[in-house]
Amino acid sequence: MSKELEFLSRYVARGKLNRRDFLGRAAALGVTSTFANSLLIGAARAQGPQKGGDLRMGLQGGESTNSLDPAQWLTQVPQNFGSTWGELLVLQSPQDGSPQPVLAESWESSDDAMEWRFKIRKGVTFHNGKEMTPEDVAQTIRRHSDEATESAALGVLRDIEDISIDGDNVVFKLGSGNADLPLLLTDYHLVIQPNGGYDDPSAGIGTGPYKVEVNEPGIRHVATKYDGYWSDEIGHVASVEVVVMNDATARTSALQSGQVHIINRVEPRTVALLARMPGVHIESVPSKGHYVFIMHCNTAPFDNADLRMALKLAIDREQMVEQILAGHASIGNDFPISPSYALYPEGIEQRAYDPEQAAFHYKKSGHSGPVLLRTSEVAFPGAVDAAQLYQQQAQAAGIEIQVQREPGDGYWTEVWNAQPFCASYWGGRPTQDSMYSTAYITGADWNDTRFFDEGFDTLIRTARAELDDTKRGEMYREAATKVRDDGGLILPMFNDFLDARREEVQGWVQDPNHETSNLRAATRVWLDQA
Repeated sequence: MSKELEFLSRYVARGKLNRRDFLGRAAALGVTSTFANSLLIGAARAQGPQKGGDLRMGLQGGESTNSLDPAQWLTQVPQNFGSTWGELLVLQSPQDGSPQPVLAESWESSDDAMEWRFKIRKGVTFHNGKEMTPEDVAQTIRRHSDEATESAALGVLRDIEDISIDGDNVVFKLGSGNADLPLLLTDYHLVIQPNGGYDDPSAGIGTGPYKVEVNEPGIRHVATKYDGYWSDEIGHVASVEVVVMNDATARTSALQSGQVHIINRVEPRTVALLARMPGVHIESVPSKGHYVFIMHCNTAPFDNADLRMALKLAIDREQMVEQILAGHASIGNDFPISPSYALYPEGIEQRAYDPEQAAFHYKKSGHSGPVLLRTSEVAFPGAVDAAQLYQQQAQAAGIEIQVQREPGDGYWTEVWNAQPFCASYWGGRPTQDSMYSTAYITGADWNDTRFFDEGFDTLIRTARAELDDTKRGEMYREAATKVRDDGGLILPMFNDFLDARREEVQGWVQDPNHETSNLRAATRVWLDQA
């Protein structure tokens, strides 16, 4: 019986038998639909990627203010859609975190890691028909590393002092050695554009497997297969449509009904229910991502170190993980580095919920009256509930937190990085240096805690150039301690990435570097159309 079904499943994979007839034969043989579907999945994988079909994604993280300019990508919709039409020089491996070539074929550095040469791939064309050149690459990095740029990638590129062309190579000269430069170039903002995007950064022209057809910010985006794409390894479907679905219930319903094939940001409390739905698979991946409450260290009343410490001690992290994320997370310790990073700083004491000590620091701060905390469902899954739970936990320390729910549209422009105390999230970065350089050193555009500390800045710059891992690890431990004890970050949990897909979506790659398969699910998967 099983041999017959295995034989027929291969026929389905080859398009010689439809799914309905196969399932009918399986039922006649007394085989459950679950087992029969597992045979189809196995056969499809053995057959390899299928080409064609229209992939639809329902994603949280889209706003009417979104732009196709990679420098301005803040949230998941532009990031995911951007990966369909745009490409980077380097990607980070989902297996071991190492840098993998994309538009750069190879790279090498000087012994002191102060000069890097990246050989640029030939035969790659932009969607406007122009061949990509090393100059396009150089211009792209120049635009994002210019002090006048609006790009959030500036923080990780600031040490580049000179960019030049040498034949097929782009040469970067740094102010100090940096062994992590290839990984820094995996930043999702650094999409290679014609002339670096100087002419029209929001044109949506890249080298990716799909080209932009529809761009309706806050509503939907559509890209269709680009026939001139240089590789056959990704880009299997005929088109990708990204529909903005900021409401969790709407996303779940759309997936269940088959309106969309993939959703992000599955609510942790609904994981078990969704996993029982026919034809639905949950993709859960431990990550570097973290859900946070952020205070501006330079803005009253949060410029008071005792008030910041009181608020850090007034949150019960264990309860937050269990009640808000249903255990789909690990406990944080008020610095943005999880154990998945290389040179993770071991041995830093775990901060615990301590209402008594929180009350001590609160009284010492001299503050009185409510503390305003802004939140929104788009900040992270369960962010409103998390803020309300935090409010209850802080009451035990005599701290009154006033929770203000903000609308999702405009949250990332009007609240995050603008208001002094709010809920937020981070997807993590390839290296400790890139995380700190993006969000914690003085001058970083995304320094959303306004943590300005010259000693910390010097520490990060020194660690960046240190090639001895033991010494570098000690520096990162000191950096983590500084952020934990002196900064404005309240980090209760490192979240698991929780995405969901329909069973016809095949080829999913579990990737801890970012949600939705490192923002590349649309280019990696294919549709089983048997």
